[in-house]
Amino acid sequence: MTRASTDLTLPRGDDDFQREWNNALDPITTVAPGTVVRFECPDAREGQFSLDTDLADVKAMDHDSGMPLVGPVAIDGLEAGDVLAVEILDVDHGDVGWTLFYPGERGFGLLPEEFPDWGLHVWDLSAGVGEFVDGIEIPLAPFPGTIGLTPGEPGSHSTTPPRAVGGNVDTKYLTAGSTLYLPVEVDGGLFAVGDGHAAQGDGEVCGGAIETAVDVTCRFERRRDLSLDQPQFRSGERPDYPAGPGRPSPVPTYATTGVADDLMTASKRAVSGMVDHLHAERDLSREKAYILCSVAGDLKINEIVDEPNYVVSLHLREDIFPE
Repeated sequence: MTRASTDLTLPRGDDDFQREWNNALDPITTVAPGTVVRFECPDAREGQFSLDTDLADVKAMDHDSGMPLVGPVAIDGLEAGDVLAVEILDVDHGDVGWTLFYPGERGFGLLPEEFPDWGLHVWDLSAGVGEFVDGIEIPLAPFPGTIGLTPGEPGSHSTTPPRAVGGNVDTKYLTAGSTLYLPVEVDGGLFAVGDGHAAQGDGEVCGGAIETAVDVTCRFERRRDLSLDQPQFRSGERPDYPAGPGRPSPVPTYATTGVADDLMTASKRAVSGMVDHLHAERDLSREKAYILCSVAGDLKINEIVDEPNYVVSLHLREDIFPE
């Protein structure tokens, strides 16, 4: 059950999902900045998985119909060139999850040549933890794998690769309490979200997280004081920066991202974005900002399997700065 008070709920019971990015699509609704919207998102296979699902069932499914996303939603007054701040208030996961990798001949995942056959694990999430094999339990930290805006380039665009305006970024740090900043390329933004994950490792290396249905509650804000060409975000609770001595709560971080068709370019964009951020927001010289990135920044591969683009982010703890 969501904890945030919502102004509007967009239910998953509607079969009319967005399965592409296309700025010619009509928005399903238009909301004012500040509106809190609850998106009830199906999993990537629209509820076809149960605890009894096996590989024979999976092979009979349609795997090429496109990711079902809830949207597009237009934000009133948002214009190309603006930045949209998406505050993620709550993310609630379903009771059933699944992780799938495809046979190597499909060329998906990081090691298709090593895994010629299908692979599957179905997860019981009802107890709030992911039960694996041999007593292994995976802590859950649900987030939307796909969250973003519609590209400015006309035509139909696949939901598989991430882009400068977001999309299938598969970034596990976009949990409840985080804020995502997205550059806007079309008036209204045309926001969509889905592809729920109950947990994921950085990289999503086999091509699958713990896929599940999620309810994502967001608040939208127009930010004309920012100028971005790649997504940035302020994290919520960070599983890798937990509370500890002298830190009564999880450490907040700020992250800049790079989205590109090779990891070096993506990494350079992430670091360059942080240098720009520290210069503009923390009044550091660019030289000092570059040094700080090197001694305190953590460069992470968020997604390496959704070709042709990959996502890298640079994370900087915000508790290093004086209040």
